[in-house]
Amino acid sequence: MSRSRPARLRHIAGIGVDRMGSIADASGKDFLRLENLDTDIPPDPAAIARTVRAAGEDADNSYLPFIGQPRLREVAARHVSAVSGVSYSGERNCVISAGGLSGILNVLLATIEVGDEVVVTDPTYAGLINRVRLAGGVPRFVPFVFEPGGEWRLDRQALRASIGPKTTAMLLMSPSMPSGGCLDAGDWALVAELCVAHDLLLIVDTAMERLLFDGRPVLHPAGLPGMAERTITVGSSAKELRMIGWRVGWIVAPEAFMPDLVAVSLANVVVPVGIGQDAVATALENSAATLTPYVDELQARRDCILAELRGLPVGIPGGGWSLLLRVSDFGLDGAAMSERLLEQGVCATAMTGWGESHGAQYVRFVYANEPVERLRGLGTRVRAALGL
Repeated sequence: MSRSRPARLRHIAGIGVDRMGSIADASGKDFLRLENLDTDIPPDPAAIARTVRAAGEDADNSYLPFIGQPRLREVAARHVSAVSGVSYSGERNCVISAGGLSGILNVLLATIEVGDEVVVTDPTYAGLINRVRLAGGVPRFVPFVFEPGGEWRLDRQALRASIGPKTTAMLLMSPSMPSGGCLDAGDWALVAELCVAHDLLLIVDTAMERLLFDGRPVLHPAGLPGMAERTITVGSSAKELRMIGWRVGWIVAPEAFMPDLVAVSLANVVVPVGIGQDAVATALENSAATLTPYVDELQARRDCILAELRGLPVGIPGGGWSLLLRVSDFGLDGAAMSERLLEQGVCATAMTGWGESHGAQYVRFVYANEPVERLRGLGTRVRAALGL
């Protein structure tokens, strides 16, 4: 059969994670698994118990309600209200999605036209960039400033300059994947200023919103002046609640957006499996108490890797699950470094397609899936791969 590739797929990039994971799985070797956004830290035991119970309950073996179970919608809306300072209702402002990324795609399909420009940071998770393109949008990249051995900083001047006549939305995440770059209060104030001045929609991916290090406060822009009416929040059970396999997300939005969000949701996957929804509600409700030791563990792992890679061109993440090493300083790109690391027993992912200013020249290390004891010695392996 002769056929051409659909135009919408022309710029869709692979994320590299699946290939690296398959290599490690097939090898039979005990690789240091730093390639995938998984975690070895289990979910809330109460959420696991609720999932087991739901698997035997007829009411949970259902697509209904099509927009998500009422308790989860209410818990998610209440959670976003608490972090943003904006009052949301589960009934009026929330729809459940089959994971956070499904929620992002649904929001984009419901809000942007083909050809609209969507501002994203650089680097940004390729899965987010791909969804902008699948929805017919054009990503406009605003770089983080990279200083080896320092934290990533948003280039505010570049953000101002990024707004053009076709720009209709921003899609932002803090901490950002894959860099761990965080937007501070001044950054969010500028985002709000630009969104209000140019009548832009703000889509906030809050998958890692509370995974913050070094005492950073949780900042959510919906409560800033003029932003409640134009901010859509997409959350997920995967990163903060460690419920990756449950594939449950939520969209919390002003009531005016809800009819279109519901229409797209019903046309695209509908909802996640019923047996996982109330378990996620349980974990989200309990997370105020369960999150702190988890974040402390993530910070300890980050600190261990930073100590191992001291003196190398690493960007310090302010939160999240991963950090980047710029290997172009050594005449390599991320793909070549990834192959070299395999020889050292380390599985890590190249960043090709994850940005324009920051992409192929980096390799990413995910520290959420390996304990500190196994991360020790990483520096020796990385330096060997670099030929140092």
